[in-house]
Amino acid sequence: MTKLIVIIPAYNEAKTIGNVIQGVKKYTDNIIVIDDGSKDNTYQTALQSGAKVYRHQINRGLGGALGTGIEAALLNDGDIIVTLDADGQHNPNEIPNLIKPIIKGKADIVIGSRFLKNQSMPFFRRLGNYFFNLMTFIFFGIYTTDSQSGMRAFNKKVAQNLKIYTNKMEVSSEIIKQVRANQFRLKETHIKAIYTPYSLAKGQGFFVGLKTLGKLLILKLTQ
Repeated sequence: MTKLIVIIPAYNEAKTIGNVIQGVKKYTDNIIVIDDGSKDNTYQTALQSGAKVYRHQINRGLGGALGTGIEAALLNDGDIIVTLDADGQHNPNEIPNLIKPIIKGKADIVIGSRFLKNQSMPFFRRLGNYFFNLMTFIFFGIYTTDSQSGMRAFNKKVAQNLKIYTNKMEVSSEIIKQVRANQFRLKETHIKAIYTPYSLAKGQGFFVGLKTLGKLLILKLTQ
């Protein structure tokens, strides 16, 4: 039987993590939360909600949390691994559609894209995503419609071969870089983004975006 594990990186997400875990439980009880050095009650809330929780003593960033989560999923014998955000931006009910191409043997990794169909999105979020799609293509040679999506699924082969070196937001593009390097079969499926004032406040600002771009350039030149 295929074992599905869901990884949820979380940093100060006590307000939302419980509801996210409850939504995921419809599809699997194998839920791993990476508490990335939170200063609120994220750890306790995730634990009480029924997730297995791994804790960073300091905040390492999204890349660091995903790296820990993937290692944990492999230690727990995951066959299909899903990642999604802890702020409620992703709908767990889309997990079955996300993993379908992997189950059918048509893909090794699936990215949940907010751009395969028209939907409402804040202008600067849309503009920023298009920009990073373009930069990811220029640097790493693969174009996706949503390179920065936090909702993705991959099989065990991908998990065993992913080498995550970055700690912050640039990890999404780094994963796509390794898709090409390892010749993984990539597909995209449509997902609907859920924007709330809370999730919007968590997004990348302009200067964080510039830092991310700089780190992508370093990644291109050094690896």
